[in-house]
Amino acid sequence: MALHVDLVSPERLLYSGEADMVIARTVGGGDIAFLAGHSPFIGALDIATVTIRTERGQDEIAAVHGGFVDVSDDRVTILSDVAEMADQIDVDRARRARDDAERRAAQGDDVEAEAEVRRAHVRLLAAGGPPAA
Repeated sequence: MALHVDLVSPERLLYSGEADMVIARTVGGGDIAFLAGHSPFIGALDIATVTIRTERGQDEIAAVHGGFVDVSDDRVTILSDVAEMADQIDVDRARRARDDAERRAAQGDDVEAEAEVRRAHVRLLAAGGPPAA
């Protein structure tokens, strides 16, 4: 038995399909995996990657910058203000954004710059691995 998964941002539906498992990171709760038959769950998402393991055994990775996950009746709905599928991430642009944000964060107590660094790191991680320095 599979899960039906929808990953939605305000701009578009990023993913809709069947999956064997979804792994997400909740705020203050750490990583959580959802399988068919999971009990109902609603949680706030952290800035992190979401992994959707398809029925074919392939992982679809998304960078998610907060939002919510709702699980019920073998359906997983992920709502995020900002989310990108790994294959749509411009790696060079993400590296430039990270470098710029790291420079601003190093200059002082800039909470927004620190959040931008986290988002850039997640985008780079989703795009294929640890972000190069």
